Amino acid sequence: MSAAVAVTDATFASEVLGSDLPVLVDYWADWCNPCKQLAPIIDELATQYAGRMKFFKLDADANSQIPLQQGVMALPTLQIFSGGQLVASVQGGKTKGALIKMIEEHL
Repeated sequence: MSAAVAVTDATFASEVLGSDLPVLVDYWADWCNPCKQLAPIIDELATQYAGRMKFFKLDADANSQIPLQQGVMALPTLQIFSGGQLVASVQGGKTKGALIKMIEEHL
């Protein structure tokens, strides 16, 4: 089973912007309850879309530079990157169906 992989300020450019596949980044923090509710859905989608899209989680408390650079103002925030460019961004808890729709638009 594939799950979302941790990414940091230091690895963001190579892992996310340098990816040959579209990438979904989940910005989260320990204190964020909607983030905790979203986590199992993200891991499930990471398995479902393995080989077609990469899934990363970025702890916004431990890594403050990238959320600042990417304009993340609230948690959870999900961003999709394709070819190193930000192509979609949503804030707040989302249903699995809403996330699938967003992912499918960028595959």
